[in-house]
Amino acid sequence: MVQDTSAHSQLSLVPLGPGDLIDRAVRFYRRNFWTFVFIAAPPVITGTVISVGWTFLARSLFSVSSAASSLDLTFYYMFVWLGAAVIWFTETVATLSVMGGASRNFVRHLLFNEPITFRETYANTWKRLGGLLVASSIIAIVLGFIGSVVLYVGFIIGALLVFLAVAVLSSVLPLAVIVGSVLGLAVAIGTVWLFFLIASRFAYIPQVMLVEGQGVFSSISRSANLASGNVKRLAALFIFSLVATYSALALFYIPLLWYAWAQGVEILTFESDLVPAWYEISSQLLWQASLILLTPVWMVGLCLLYVDERVRHEGYDIELMAARRLGEIPAVPQTYVNPLQPALASQSLPEPPPRPRRDSSLTTLNLK
Repeated sequence: MVQDTSAHSQLSLVPLGPGDLIDRAVRFYRRNFWTFVFIAAPPVITGTVISVGWTFLARSLFSVSSAASSLDLTFYYMFVWLGAAVIWFTETVATLSVMGGASRNFVRHLLFNEPITFRETYANTWKRLGGLLVASSIIAIVLGFIGSVVLYVGFIIGALLVFLAVAVLSSVLPLAVIVGSVLGLAVAIGTVWLFFLIASRFAYIPQVMLVEGQGVFSSISRSANLASGNVKRLAALFIFSLVATYSALALFYIPLLWYAWAQGVEILTFESDLVPAWYEISSQLLWQASLILLTPVWMVGLCLLYVDERVRHEGYDIELMAARRLGEIPAVPQTYVNPLQPALASQSLPEPPPRPRRDSSLTTLNLK
């Protein structure tokens, strides 16, 4: 009876606004701080090790001294940037895959008050690893491409509007500055809103795969159907995570800058020989440490958003309560269509029903 009361306290599901979403994600993160840090650490640590090794490899392959030719420096920067892009992509895919495993653990926590653990999260991820990697790669590629296009188009439109405002109102310079600033801000807000409108359609793919047991492409369709009306909350969660990440980075980075300045390191320079390897590696380590600390907020926030969308549109809180009180929906023969769906699907995907065997001695109604 005590366990039931504790579980019921975890099942306080109500529709969440942007502020409620961030507040609940942060509080949930604080209660499970070290668990979430350990869950987020493996992809980031692996990416950090590869990134440091890539930096050493670049410095050993290309000359970065002041006497190096411009061609050598060009190849050096291209090599470094290419490696950084590949490492970022791999790290993002791995993090999104882990988010899927964490979402199933999160729903089991709501259902049965099970603790969120490192082992359970990665066991869930391993069971659907192939599908999660494919889905996460699609998310990273599509959103990366769409984000670049939207940003580029928004920048061009904003620049043209500001230029037109200044040209038309050039006789009244203060008014031209005000109108140009307002137009630029409006285009920036519109660009961000458009990106998150598109990104929200892909936000729940890992969660749908692990919680509902669907495949990759059906999860894309399901995520798009769930995502109506969550642009503001997704944008608020992203902006909060971004500001918090850079705040943590600044907290770690300022002492490094002071130490580098005391050692006479030229910080604001593009000459690679003036920037020692220890400074580049330390910068990468600090950036990755901030990601380890703040990625769980994004992870928990997306899980809360997924559950919240199902509560709003499907009465998911009732499904969870029924599953907690009554257990799973009884299985029916595969030839029947079950109108009810479980609150938490089994880990394995359902097998398609076997095709009926035709016997020439039987009629369509199975009569002799």
